[in-house]
Amino acid sequence: MPYCNVDNGGTRIFYRTYGHGPIKVLLIIGLAGTHDSWGPQIKGLAGTEIPNDKKSTVDDGDSGNAGGLEVCAFDNRGVGRSSVPTKRSEYTTTIMAKDAVALMDHLGWKKAHVFGHSMGGMIACKLATLVPDRILSLALLNVTGGGFQCLPKLDRLTISVAIRFLLAKTPEDRAAVDLDTHYSQDYLDECVGQRTRRAILYQEYVKGLSKSGMQSSHGLEGQINACWNHKMTRTEIEKIRSAGFLISVIHGRNDIVAQLCHAKRLAEKLHPYAKMVDLHGGHLVSHERTNEVNEELLELINASESKTSPHDWTNLPDQVSSDWFGTWKVLSIGNSVSRSNLSSIYKVMERLNQFVVYLFGVFVLMLENARRVAGRLKPVRRYLHR
Repeated sequence: MPYCNVDNGGTRIFYRTYGHGPIKVLLIIGLAGTHDSWGPQIKGLAGTEIPNDKKSTVDDGDSGNAGGLEVCAFDNRGVGRSSVPTKRSEYTTTIMAKDAVALMDHLGWKKAHVFGHSMGGMIACKLATLVPDRILSLALLNVTGGGFQCLPKLDRLTISVAIRFLLAKTPEDRAAVDLDTHYSQDYLDECVGQRTRRAILYQEYVKGLSKSGMQSSHGLEGQINACWNHKMTRTEIEKIRSAGFLISVIHGRNDIVAQLCHAKRLAEKLHPYAKMVDLHGGHLVSHERTNEVNEELLELINASESKTSPHDWTNLPDQVSSDWFGTWKVLSIGNSVSRSNLSSIYKVMERLNQFVVYLFGVFVLMLENARRVAGRLKPVRRYLHR
């Protein structure tokens, strides 16, 4: 099995490569996802879903990919076949970006197009700040800026999904809640033959979860911690913009996990190098609108390879960038009192952030304790009813 050692502590990252060619594409998956969650994009980019390590020497010469792309997808630390560190401090988007750098070194890739989904998009942003000279282009799918932006829009559906997600203990439970998390409701209700997509996908999800196993609590909590503590500073945004590579920000309009407005704001900060693409679909718009997403990714690769001008690439108005940096300019030229006030506000927001994380943790513990108490009461009830 292909593994890459990423640090001196014995952390190993499981990866797979697909197709062959001089153009390299690195795919970074999101929270609780494994490398095969990129299936539709692997097929669309590399022309095959059969990993190179599973092919015979006879098949190696024919990847089914006329474009000359080699694609790598991997399991982030904390999920799938990769190592699962037990400390939350071992999970940050920067640490996970360093895992990606180590993997590129292991593969011998000097440069690559980097595509990230959700938490994977956060990791991709950090990767772009760590090694901007090694990034050919950047695609950010269903991404936010982390922290408070990880909070979904609160309504009956999202609250129900959140509670069911935390209580899910079996592949069947997890599959049911994952469908409502990943896809728009109208997509799930569509009929394919005599069955709905929900029924078809449910069986596929149960099969996949049963095969790979449920994510461990250490891995899930660690990755959630990474998302909560992720943020992109102005300096980091400037570093990405200064690198000059093209960027696509792709998002589902019906995403209940990552709100569209946050993705648009990130794209505006990355102007004029970013293009904003919003499609009808949910959090896993890469599966729901596979053809459209794959076309956008291939267009990004082709535009980057042909050295398309950022101003010819972006679909955002010029005023967007000037407005955002103008705001920063006003803030930066303020007097010492203003800077002191901003510092105080920042500290308050940091504490508020910690408080929200604390409340979320308490909520999780309450649900877990309630589940355990309910489990203990069941035998008693059975005994009393005999």
